[in-house]
Amino acid sequence: MWFTVPVPVCPLSSDESSGFGPVFEEEPADTIYPEESPEAKIVMSCRARASPPAKYRWRLKGRDIDFKTESDHFSLVGGNLVISNPDKGKHVGTYSCVAANIFGAVVSRSALVQFGYLDMFSTEEREAVRVREGQGAVLLCDPPPHYPDDLSFRWMLNEFPVFISPTERMFVSQMTGNLYISKVEAIDSGNYSCFVSSPSIAKSVFSKFIPLVPLVERPIKKYPADIRVKFSETYALVGQNITLECFALGNPIPQIKWRKVDGDLPLHHEISLAGGQLHLRNVQYEDEGTYECEALNSKGKDWHRANIHVEASPQWLEDISSTEKNIGSAYTMSCLASGKPKPHVHWLKNGQSVSQNKHELKFARLTFNDSGMYQCIAENRHGIIHANSELRVFASAPTFLLSPVKKKILVAKNGRVVIECRPRAAPKPVFTWSKGTELLANSSRIFIWESGNLEIVNATKTDEGMYTCFAENDLGKANSTGSLSITEATKITLAPSNADVTVGEDARMQCAASHDSTLDITFVWSLDGHTIDIDIEGEHYERVDGESSGEIVIKKTQLNHAGRYTCTAQTPVDNVTASADLVAPPAPPGGVRVEEIRDKSLRLIWSQGTDNHSPISKYSIQYRDSASTDDWREAVTSPVNVEGNAETATVVGLIPWTEYEFRVTATNTLGTGDPSDPSPKITTLEAAPVVAPSDIGGGGGSSRELTITWTPVQPEYYYGPNFGYIVAFKPHNENEWRKVTVAEPQARRYVHKDSSISPSTEFDVKVKAFNKKGEGPYSLTAVIYSAQDVPSEAPINLESRPLSATEVVLSWAPVLEPTVDGYQVRYWKKQVETESQHMPIMLSNRDNQTRIENLKPNSHYMMEVRAFNNAGLGPPKRIEISTKKPPPSRPPKIISTRLNPSGSTVNIAWEQVQPLANESKVENYKVLYRPEGQPKGELYITQKQHIDLPMRKGLHTVEVRAQTEGGDGAVAQVQISGGTVEAAQSLSLTTLLLAALFCLGL
Repeated sequence: MWFTVPVPVCPLSSDESSGFGPVFEEEPADTIYPEESPEAKIVMSCRARASPPAKYRWRLKGRDIDFKTESDHFSLVGGNLVISNPDKGKHVGTYSCVAANIFGAVVSRSALVQFGYLDMFSTEEREAVRVREGQGAVLLCDPPPHYPDDLSFRWMLNEFPVFISPTERMFVSQMTGNLYISKVEAIDSGNYSCFVSSPSIAKSVFSKFIPLVPLVERPIKKYPADIRVKFSETYALVGQNITLECFALGNPIPQIKWRKVDGDLPLHHEISLAGGQLHLRNVQYEDEGTYECEALNSKGKDWHRANIHVEASPQWLEDISSTEKNIGSAYTMSCLASGKPKPHVHWLKNGQSVSQNKHELKFARLTFNDSGMYQCIAENRHGIIHANSELRVFASAPTFLLSPVKKKILVAKNGRVVIECRPRAAPKPVFTWSKGTELLANSSRIFIWESGNLEIVNATKTDEGMYTCFAENDLGKANSTGSLSITEATKITLAPSNADVTVGEDARMQCAASHDSTLDITFVWSLDGHTIDIDIEGEHYERVDGESSGEIVIKKTQLNHAGRYTCTAQTPVDNVTASADLVAPPAPPGGVRVEEIRDKSLRLIWSQGTDNHSPISKYSIQYRDSASTDDWREAVTSPVNVEGNAETATVVGLIPWTEYEFRVTATNTLGTGDPSDPSPKITTLEAAPVVAPSDIGGGGGSSRELTITWTPVQPEYYYGPNFGYIVAFKPHNENEWRKVTVAEPQARRYVHKDSSISPSTEFDVKVKAFNKKGEGPYSLTAVIYSAQDVPSEAPINLESRPLSATEVVLSWAPVLEPTVDGYQVRYWKKQVETESQHMPIMLSNRDNQTRIENLKPNSHYMMEVRAFNNAGLGPPKRIEISTKKPPPSRPPKIISTRLNPSGSTVNIAWEQVQPLANESKVENYKVLYRPEGQPKGELYITQKQHIDLPMRKGLHTVEVRAQTEGGDGAVAQVQISGGTVEAAQSLSLTTLLLAALFCLGL
């Protein structure tokens, strides 16, 4: 039940009038109570400021809570409601608080109590997901039962706390919790678990692990974009932040693009997670519309659209406030609320419904019974708002204690003055005025207002004197007196004059006035109605004050300083003004927008900016497109010259299917002003292409193929979506063209395979572009030739000649076909290596032999030679060879070095080299006699085991090695200097000692 509120039915005393009805300072809020909460109570807040203090009651689902019979669960602490041991079956519902005192009662906003929970995931094992590499995958989260729905989702990989970071290839939907992988890779193998958190109840759970098994596939296939995460039709409230999700499977990884179908994306949007999420911040009504996400890769594209609806919870446009009204007067309380859907408005008085369900509550004649606490309530499906006020109905005899007539009143000669008379009285009193002892009545210069004020116009010295206001009603009467004095009027004696702006220079505006000598005068300047604050704007303005002068200097004048300057000379009694114009180039036009969009033209509309007091002579229009985001260019208009009185123009010569924005500048006799803000970006309509591909050519390729090449059309000339090429070709001596379609915009070639095509056949080819709107013109016709056949013959007379254990020379007779471009040579160890073990040797058609090095000694090799041309390789010719045994691995052992008696020669002797069983037989010995540090010298070949060498000045090195059919063996060295032996690499110990004694002369 509601309170019975006693309301005074007679005038309040001064003590009583100091009290007031309840005003909420704290109201209950929606509460989610975790079912697993260790704190077994819920506290709902309610506190009101009131005098005398308020008493409180609570309601649940519209029913009064009886604290006596329900004390096990409900208690009142101050104004707060405490629910002990909350029970989901009993205590879920809507609560409201009622606060009341002798002045009335008010009802709080409603608050909903719900129980929050998040169950555990099922303990059943999850099945493995097997996907081929390159395909997309979706791992289902399937969250357990829960309340509320504000869950957040993450995925763990193999163990806690290793969480997956979203990338352009992996996406976790915050709507469903599912994990999406656009294309699976081998590194994705592992066990995945869905991790679910509920911020409302501070609880998290995770699922059983789901094995993901990528299946090897070679080559990895490519798949077109396939959108799997699709945002749904969404309802948002003004001021909210919302997130739209869109993600696609595909290989290559699809690129996600967002757009608003019926306009630009909101300025306050943000795209994250590689395009997977579109965030709209602080949503407004103009953000409503159809949104589209497009997923695109080289294999295809997919798109999804859905509508975003913007609504709003109730907001006050006009509400009520506490007031005091005279008894017997008419009064209207008014509440206006905005919202979508339109809010329903109703009224409460002292917590009880008032029959009127309109935005106004009217009182024709107030009585004391109308006093009380009033509440205006506006609600729609998105919320409820309250506006509270206290209405006091007042009655008293007139009194001037709080608002007496002003004691001293001044008015300028010939001016107008209003003497206020505002006693406190109810009912409204009757007013009369007197000057001295003379009772005043309405005349041509004197008026007594219905409110009680006295007005005098065209005041003269004779109007000076004492004026008294009399007020009387049924409860009594009172009066109050003030004096009126007449002063000299203020007059402008030097008015400012018009001037032109010269940017960067100073400008002056003069102003002087006469005034009553008993009064102070001040000068105030304004620009186009806005007062100039010299203290704040001192960088550009300076005051030059005189006794009765208010000159102002505009320093380093800029275009934005142009306009109408007004000087106001004011005293405490009156003021006068004078104005002048500071003329400049025009201000920027405003409201630039685009209409009537076509493929190559559109209509631009703007609003004229301030002309800065010099008429606008013409407008210029500039544009920039998506290809030139930094450069503004002059647009071509129809008519070419846009007159100064125009607010629209047609822009022509645009490129179809291109994004543009425009701005407008205005020009007058003083120059061109700053440009307007850019228009919203728009895209011109689609059109068929007009530019053909260039550089048509081709030819060559594999046998039975016709290869056609071209330079692609630049993207700005696509003129529409679904852009591609039509390739036409025919044999030169035929009339009928064959046509094929290439759907890739950046394609550069087309290869036509046909077993019936003869080699090196002359073809005519041409290419044109097409898009969704139609086809463009063909390119110039080019002449190309089909591919040659591969060589039909193998090389003959294939011969090999070993040079050493690791080198051979391979030779052959040339293939006598005109189409041969060269020869390919391959080699491999027979039964040990594969044919592709070594890189092939590629030779020109002028070569018929090659040297093959770095072979393995004493090994069997297969060698192959093929002729080739652009069409491929001809038949092979092979030969089997064996490399020689390697040379001896041991160097000759130098056994002596002797100088002849004359010292003109030196004899070097060494032991016979005995090769191993797998080494080549020694045929000769090579002796290299060279200066130390030089790679070249004198080479001697001998079958003996000694040699006489001429002595040379300086240090020399002698190298000795065995010569075999498998090459040269290991080397032995000895150094000789001026007839002495410096060192011997392979000398015996005895020989070294003899050499040492010889050097010492012993």
